[in-house]
Amino acid sequence: MPQTVRKVGFVSLGCPKALVDSERILTQLRAEGYLIAPSYEDADLVVVNTCGFIDSAIDESLEAIGEALAENGKVIVTGCLGAKGDVVRKTHPQVLAVTGPHSAADVMRAVHAHLPQPHDPYTSLIPPQGIKLTPPHYAYLKIAEGCSHRCTFCIIPSMRGDLVSRPVGDVLREAENLVKAGVKELLVISQDTSAYGVDVKYRTGFWRGRPLKTRMTELARALSELGCSAGGDSELWVRLHYVYPYPHVDEVIPLMAEGGLLPYLDIPFQHASARILRLMKRPANTENTLGRIRAWRAACPDLTIRSTFIVGFPGETEAEFEELLAFLEEAQLDRVGCFAYSAVEGATANRLPDHVPDGIKEERRARLMQVQEKISAARLKQKISKTITVLVDDVTDDAAIARSSADAPEIDGVVRVAPAAGLKAGEFARVKIVASDTHDLQGAPA
Repeated sequence: MPQTVRKVGFVSLGCPKALVDSERILTQLRAEGYLIAPSYEDADLVVVNTCGFIDSAIDESLEAIGEALAENGKVIVTGCLGAKGDVVRKTHPQVLAVTGPHSAADVMRAVHAHLPQPHDPYTSLIPPQGIKLTPPHYAYLKIAEGCSHRCTFCIIPSMRGDLVSRPVGDVLREAENLVKAGVKELLVISQDTSAYGVDVKYRTGFWRGRPLKTRMTELARALSELGCSAGGDSELWVRLHYVYPYPHVDEVIPLMAEGGLLPYLDIPFQHASARILRLMKRPANTENTLGRIRAWRAACPDLTIRSTFIVGFPGETEAEFEELLAFLEEAQLDRVGCFAYSAVEGATANRLPDHVPDGIKEERRARLMQVQEKISAARLKQKISKTITVLVDDVTDDAAIARSSADAPEIDGVVRVAPAAGLKAGEFARVKIVASDTHDLQGAPA
């Protein structure tokens, strides 16, 4: 009589880097014959991958753990909040185990202890690309763990450790498997993508029998070759996220201009005031930043730049906030996210003097977004009447929801295409832009 296959429920919270951790755990679970349950009721045990970066994320994670305990009763906690194990244990002492981020092996040990699974060679089979939580046509490709920066507002290094770059051959083999499985867009992520390989002194690895440095520029060039090797009408988008503006970022701009990489840079500038950037322990040469942005756009006119900023950092004056607004007006960034500074337990910025009142922080955040909305609307309006390539994410009776090269999934805008006849999710299409608003575009099949 066949043995019952064990089922594991899974809740994944947090950023794309945490999502990749979830995918690896799910891949290992399936490799060992576990099934993934669609609901609490069907699960023999639930794994909750948490976020612990800011207070709202901690609250969401603790709430998710509580819900899993109430609905199922057997819960293993992993992820960034797991690095604060005392917080989890204090709030939910009945959890079975608590592990930190990128701890797939520790999660599996906990699963083995509380839900042992008999080996079955049939249920243990998994696809070469592993288990993915994203739609089939795009996937996150994590190239490193941890971060060697010590930004005063951030506690990620204390949870995820210093930078550890993956071997370049392993990264490219994973990318090849994803492309072979039908992935049309690779989103390259890490905590600091520009620093890829710094920890191993750009050690030489091997891919397709040739030597290759463990370095962002060489990795980006190799990934761009995968698009060429896809063959036929197939295309591959390669999008770079979390890129710090180190000098060698200039080297990938020609690849973008040539079409090997998407003309898209996600650079977390965080502020424009040199003094505030020094307090944050961030690069502080804003004049050079503006000059480089101009040079990048001269070399690659279609370049999209997205960034994030923090307002209300301890000590930020009205004049320094105005300096940030002036930077935005000058830089004309395409996509911007803004956060009011939030004290995070364990962050050194908490000890800085002159904390900004909450009301002023929120007022500055709203003012910044008002400025950026005008910039965004103006830049999108320039795309009207142009014909562009989009990647279709979803199709309904009324319209297709797609994204252009300027739109990363879930964080940027979309292109609504109508009519949707003939369009398919996961496929590229040519679209003529007919209208725009503050964040999104409207198009018609070209």
